[in-house]
Amino acid sequence: MGWIFAILAALVLVVAFFVGSRQRSLGHRVGSFECSVVPVGPSHPAPVKGIAHYGVGRLDWWRRWSLSPRPAESWSRGALEVVSRDLVEGDDEQYVVRCSYQGDELVLIMSVQAYAGLTSWLESAPPSSHGAVA
Repeated sequence: MGWIFAILAALVLVVAFFVGSRQRSLGHRVGSFECSVVPVGPSHPAPVKGIAHYGVGRLDWWRRWSLSPRPAESWSRGALEVVSRDLVEGDDEQYVVRCSYQGDELVLIMSVQAYAGLTSWLESAPPSSHGAVA
């Protein structure tokens, strides 16, 4: 019975190591920032915390608590448009950013600094891109 507990404890430690390593790796990349995605729908579930990262032509987003090495979402720079932004109620350091992506609504929650970076990244797209900031 003791060896089963030891194996389970070792598995928990290995998973914790990989999750911590993944979060540290994603969070310390140049161009990464904390960003929550709010699922759009009639039930309005809670925001899903994650880390976004600017790519050459896309914005990748990873769930905070996942073992997946691939981003959960990826949005093309040319198809992403900021529609509006509002401060989170009771928090002067966070924005609710409403975007349009290929005709669908996308709602992100990010810091004021991350929003400034996002708008700069979108505006600095090559002239052939159609991404815009409202």
